[in-house]
Amino acid sequence: MEILYYPPRESWAKLLERPAISKRMLESKVREVLEDVRLNGDAALRKYTQLFDGVDLAAFEVRDEELASADAAVPADLKAAIRTAKENIEKFHRAQIEEIRKIETMPGVLCWRESLPIERVGLYIPGGTAPLFSSVLMLAIPAQIAGCPEIVLCTPPDKDAKLNPVILYTAQILGVKRIFKIGGAQAIAALAYGTASIPRVDKIFGPGNQYVTLAKQMVSTEGVAIDMPAGPSEVAVIADDSADPDFVAADLLSQAEHGVDSQVILLTDSEGLLEKVQKAVQVQMNALPRRDIASKALQHSKLVLLFDLDEALEMVNAYAPEHLILMTSNPGSLAERVVNAGSVFVGAYTPESAGDYASGTNHTLPTNGYARNYSGVSVDSFVKKVTFQQISPEGLQNVGPVIEKMARAEGLQAHRNAVSIRLEKLKAGRG
Repeated sequence: MEILYYPPRESWAKLLERPAISKRMLESKVREVLEDVRLNGDAALRKYTQLFDGVDLAAFEVRDEELASADAAVPADLKAAIRTAKENIEKFHRAQIEEIRKIETMPGVLCWRESLPIERVGLYIPGGTAPLFSSVLMLAIPAQIAGCPEIVLCTPPDKDAKLNPVILYTAQILGVKRIFKIGGAQAIAALAYGTASIPRVDKIFGPGNQYVTLAKQMVSTEGVAIDMPAGPSEVAVIADDSADPDFVAADLLSQAEHGVDSQVILLTDSEGLLEKVQKAVQVQMNALPRRDIASKALQHSKLVLLFDLDEALEMVNAYAPEHLILMTSNPGSLAERVVNAGSVFVGAYTPESAGDYASGTNHTLPTNGYARNYSGVSVDSFVKKVTFQQISPEGLQNVGPVIEKMARAEGLQAHRNAVSIRLEKLKAGRG
């Protein structure tokens, strides 16, 4: 990892840059897949599943017998862990439901807002070297709490045309009925445009590689919503000399093992801690099964020595990390001053892994600096906020003159007439 000593503020923007992804190289490939699926539907899906996943599929949708066999393949202790995580995530997300509050803005003028579920949502769950069954929990649970009538899940098959049994088990206990064996940009295309086998959805959720991420961004310009702009995983840790270097190293590596384009950053005011963390990272990394991936991620990660924790907090707010861990003697006081972060982990015994799996918060978070203006996935992500109003005759007599004056000032006579005609009939006793 690169070590930076007391970098001046004017250099922060440059040193905090994320690993660059050349979209230009990917765009033509992704656009070709999107257009092919739009025009040729299931035939294109079969072609790309053969090309990218090496398997011929007669049918995409998972059968009941496959779900049954998946249930039998998952160890009992893992099932228990998943169910505990499910309970915690449900508890946290149920608390996000807002009660309807009707506000009388003037006598007889009643306004309120309701959260109405998005009718059909698509969940993308990566497979491959790290099948993220935890993402099924993070996406399907808030979708169900929001009341989405239809949840469609896509995840890539293996060479034997099978899906990861833990993904299937998790989807099954959450009541996800429609599960399809399709991955990559072609899955995003299927969810965005619909095919004979896979229904078109209104909003697409879930993590994925750079092809999936770019496909989501591209279809979002064509009338299909997505959860958020996303990119490689990242974590920033603020630590002082009270921090355990083994804890810090473990948290940095937990993100570095996600992918070669992940980024991890340590900000500290302790040179001694920095040196200890560097050694601990090397020791722990050598024991990781995914050490090759973590090692490449560390090549564009940084250890930064700053003058004090105030400067560290200023830098982290400029960076706007997906995950922020505060491992200092008084982490609560720093937490109160965080402005930009996807999710914050407060104290030495709050590893980022807790949020990834089972504490209850959602792990689908903004990356690449989007924590400045985006929130992580929540129940709100699966609803539309629709406003309602109801005006009584008395209410229209109160608010009507205000509307008439404003409409006249804007030169919109028909707007004014919509009020004036009603008021005239009320005045004449015919309302």
